[in-house]
Amino acid sequence: MFDPLLHQTVRSKLVSLLITNEELPFKALKESLGVTDGNLSSHLTKLEKEGYLKIVKSFEGKRPKTVVSIAQKGRNAFEVYIEALKSFIEEN
Repeated sequence: MFDPLLHQTVRSKLVSLLITNEELPFKALKESLGVTDGNLSSHLTKLEKEGYLKIVKSFEGKRPKTVVSIAQKGRNAFEVYIEALKSFIEEN
């Protein structure tokens, strides 16, 4: 069965980006995914709530900076999700 959190285009792309980059700033994720601030925040919140992501907020001078990284739970869930996709493709 597909993980409902990851079986959504933006979230699966987001997790894929974080697996290959370890961590990325909010702005880089937003630009890579082509989404709005609010849309990205919503997806990040859902994934963080499930423990798939780690979000660190800080300041660089007076500017806020948000950096997102993949948690081990998220990495494991993504691997299971990819295997489920492979199985589905092979069966059909």
